[in-house]
Amino acid sequence: MLNNRILDHPVLGKLENQKTVTFTFDGILYKGFEGDTIASALLANGIRQLRVHEETGAPRAIYCNIGHCFECRVTVDQEQGVRACMTPVKENMTIESGKLQAAPFKSVPEEWPRTYAEFEQNNKGKKVGVPHV
Repeated sequence: MLNNRILDHPVLGKLENQKTVTFTFDGILYKGFEGDTIASALLANGIRQLRVHEETGAPRAIYCNIGHCFECRVTVDQEQGVRACMTPVKENMTIESGKLQAAPFKSVPEEWPRTYAEFEQNNKGKKVGVPHV
């Protein structure tokens, strides 16, 4: 936890006498400092990836770190969609990374039409109201 943390900041000074809290992330026990956000506590422990894109599985991490982008969404104590950069870490908090979700379509993005003309060509002769996927 201390290897990835600034302990003597040029403006804020030294971080001394910080109270340690323990929490779990994906079933592994970690330590952070009281007042850390979930994101900063995970970064201090060397954790960069917070979730994967729900459809593609591409890794996601902290992006803006000010609560605007929602890239750092995690599940906290069974509450989904919590922004790690805005939420203080607490003693015994259970945090889970975002996982790949089941796709709502039978096809894959590579098979989707790229233009409306391609969509029309693929669905020529189909009845109106019949699902296209």
